[in-house]
Order: sequence, then structure tokens, then C-alpha cells
Amino acid sequence: MAFGLKRSELNEWKNKVTNGKIAFLTHYWLDDRFPGCNTVTKVGCNNLEILTKWGETYQLSPSWIHRDEKYPHFDLFGSKQKEILVKEGQHAQIQRFHL
Repeated sequence: MAFGLKRSELNEWKNKVTNGKIAFLTHYWLDDRFPGCNTVTKVGCNNLEILTKWGETYQLSPSWIHRDEKYPHFDLFGSKQKEILVKEGQHAQIQRFHL
């Protein structure tokens, strides 16, 4: 279950992904499969070559890409989520979600 984001933020993320840009979207998230994780960051790009190369920078396996037809993305959570957000300069998302 996702919550804590605005429709405009989702639309901006979708637009960037659709236009072949790496885009970040963090939101609150609850999933019993991942205890202790209450946020997720979706890093998307509809160009799988770009997304795969970006993921390799952070030792993310291409097999971890959620291959959504329109919005392929990695799901980041836990310590890897914060590590990558820091390295990518996504400070507003870190502060907003108290990472």
C-alpha cells in the first residue's frame, strides 16, 4: 500500500520516466514482506539500457528491475535506499521521509 505522495509528484515521475530520464519517487509504503521498511523509492526510466547502466553503478542487478510496460523501475528500500538517495543528491526526499 502506497501513501504520502501527491498526484502531481506521481505525474511528474511518470513524465520523466516516459521521456527516458532517470526519475526518483519516494513514498510511504507498508508491505509485510519487508518488516521495518516504511518507505520505498522507485527509480524509473523507460529506456532499459539507461536504467540498467544506472543500476550497475549501485550494484543493482538488472533482474531486480520491475519491468512494467510503461514505467520500468527499481524499488529501493532500507539502507540501500538512503545510500543511493544521498549519492544522487535527493536531499529533499531524505528529509521529507525522515530517512
